[in-house]
Amino acid sequence: MGLQFALKTFLLHLLLVLCTHRSHGEAREMTKSNVLRLPSEEENGVSDKGMHRSRPVHANPSTHMDHMDPSLMIFFTLNDLRVGKKLPLFFPMKDSSSTPLMSRDEANSIPFSCADLPHLLHFFSFSPGSPQAKAMEHTLRECEIKPIKGETKICAASLESMLDFVRETFGSETQFKVLSTTHLAKSRTLLDNYTILDEPNEIPVPKMVACHTMPYPYTVFYCHSQETENKAFVVSLGGDHGGRIEGVAVCHMDTSQWSPNHASFRVLGIEPGTSPVCHFFRGDNLVYVPINMPIHG
Repeated sequence: MGLQFALKTFLLHLLLVLCTHRSHGEAREMTKSNVLRLPSEEENGVSDKGMHRSRPVHANPSTHMDHMDPSLMIFFTLNDLRVGKKLPLFFPMKDSSSTPLMSRDEANSIPFSCADLPHLLHFFSFSPGSPQAKAMEHTLRECEIKPIKGETKICAASLESMLDFVRETFGSETQFKVLSTTHLAKSRTLLDNYTILDEPNEIPVPKMVACHTMPYPYTVFYCHSQETENKAFVVSLGGDHGGRIEGVAVCHMDTSQWSPNHASFRVLGIEPGTSPVCHFFRGDNLVYVPINMPIHG
């Protein structure tokens, strides 16, 4: 009973940090669809219709993006990857070191399914219909959605399960490394105009695993891999308001099977299959890439 009480207290504290003490914009983010999950949202039963929207931030007045949710400002095209190009980008001040995972035994001791949601809400002392309850339900549903064709995925609450998935994707003998966006100097604003300072460094990726943090009482990563061609880059960025970032970006070369309603097409003003879609990763997201796997093609 003492261990259970201690674990409950610890997890409740984490959720209060995540939900109660976040900024207003970050609290809204808890109930939104994960824009970095790139399969068709509507086909998988997750639409952004009715989701909370943040107050517009005008980094680029007089463009079609004036009324866009600022947290969607992560997308760009492959042609934008050139020295001197200026992009309006949203970078929350987070890093992967602030999102530790539990051990496998700890994670396995707590139910993790939509069917267990009533029990979990009682465990964490959250009322049904509360923002925290909606955020938890959203994450559980995202984790239970069937992957699209060519995709493999897992929701990992422990480092062991995350690394097991990476090894299964790359092969047990393949060495790999992890990339994450790094804030070298903080910007005075989350949405800023960033200029590409140096030639982007392309990282060869015959395969890759992207892991995105999800809103939950404890740290959960949505990790997935897709068979379609991708390109990965590390990009040096300088913001108009003092920010300096080494940003990890991925370009998805084939978007022909994506939903026309995907957020990236609204941001970029393009249609599926007409151009590769690229996006930057937040600092608390991870990208695993192999370092000794041959590239075919």
